[in-house]
Amino acid sequence: MADGVRSRAGAGPWGSWETVLARPHPRLRPGVISYRGVRLALDRPRRRLEAPIGAATLLLGFGEPLRITRTGRPPATLVSVFSGPTTTPAVGEHGGRLSGVEVLLMPWAAFTLFGTPQYELADRTVDPDDLPHVLGTRPDAGRRRSIGELSAALAALPTWQDRFGLLDDELTRWSQAGTPSSARVVRAWSELVRTWGSVPVRLLAEEVGWSVRHLENRFREQIGLGPKVAARVLRLQRARRLLAQGRGQAETAAICGFYDQAHLSGEFRAMTGCTPREFTMARVIPPVAQPMVPAADRMTGEATSLLLTSARSSVFSKTGGVR
Repeated sequence: MADGVRSRAGAGPWGSWETVLARPHPRLRPGVISYRGVRLALDRPRRRLEAPIGAATLLLGFGEPLRITRTGRPPATLVSVFSGPTTTPAVGEHGGRLSGVEVLLMPWAAFTLFGTPQYELADRTVDPDDLPHVLGTRPDAGRRRSIGELSAALAALPTWQDRFGLLDDELTRWSQAGTPSSARVVRAWSELVRTWGSVPVRLLAEEVGWSVRHLENRFREQIGLGPKVAARVLRLQRARRLLAQGRGQAETAAICGFYDQAHLSGEFRAMTGCTPREFTMARVIPPVAQPMVPAADRMTGEATSLLLTSARSSVFSKTGGVR
């Protein structure tokens, strides 16, 4: 059973909201990182910018559509969403109502659950029912439950605890029937995460006993990004965390292994669509006339997203971000 359940809720003239966080059953960890139940009933549309993180995301929606725009790709309107590892920002928007469960996954666990080479899904947002493994079968119960069927079953349950319990059972069956990820890929990924992307790829290959080329090929298959690109994402993830904690840009650049402050700023623009200052200030200063709904960062303790206003959206467009 999922544990560590934490819930928050609020209501006002602008509507109501509820978020519920939980850790999956120990048998699913560390591949399945967390569950987050969401229920929003607001009086206006809501838009968020999502920055790249070192994880894959599966949203099991309960009926309300979400429109997602990613740099260089046409918008996608989906109820349930899978997003693999990314190097570019995305904007998600809805009409004010949204409900479902978000499952955060290690990239190699997504490879096992869905049986799809992760490089095919990098920097993409897709309907998870279109992934090949979802359409397959599991040996213990015949036809595998589709994402749409699972979402409907989750929505019909009376409590979030019941929903998380069903997810534990379903994801365990999927994992047991899936393609096992390589222990060496898991080890290499864990070392990259532990060092926030600072370990050289050559040393990473030596650590797991592979050539650099073989490591790169297996990494792209099961993580979605090559180890050098994945390291960039993890370094910037750490930089966002430090800046959100009040560290200066020069200090953050030095700690995270950027050449200098200009290098940090360039990576920020490339992967979030804005400068470090714009990103940090947007998180510190709340948008005017927005409902008091707490930040929806996908990873606990990380600075992963921004609530957008029209003014902020125009800033990101000028800097090359999502329009």
